[in-house]
Amino acid sequence: MTDSLNKVLRIGQLYDFYNALLTDKQQQCLNMHYLQDFSLAEIAEEFGVSRQAVHDILRRAELMLEEYEEKLGLVSRYRKERLIIDEIYKMVSNFPEPARKLPEINLVLEKLQYLLDDAREV
Repeated sequence: MTDSLNKVLRIGQLYDFYNALLTDKQQQCLNMHYLQDFSLAEIAEEFGVSRQAVHDILRRAELMLEEYEEKLGLVSRYRKERLIIDEIYKMVSNFPEPARKLPEINLVLEKLQYLLDDAREV
């Protein structure tokens, strides 16, 4: 992946976790630029400001998202927990056949699958 794509993915994930902590304008600008692929000029026109103003808003918002992650670590924790859940799911699903017939094991697998499916939406 290119650095540009990595940045878009990183900002997108940080936005998913921390957007409520940003101002409305920061949320709108990040959403339009990173999620809807608006150019700086298009966003500037939408808000009636200069491209430089949009650039400044985006830059400050990006820095704030990174600071929130540095302090709270929700994205990092989410990734680690997701890996652990995936490992547990694989371990349990590889239990020998008699164990996998137990209703409790099937219930565990269903709940783990729910967590994995739910995590993909974030």
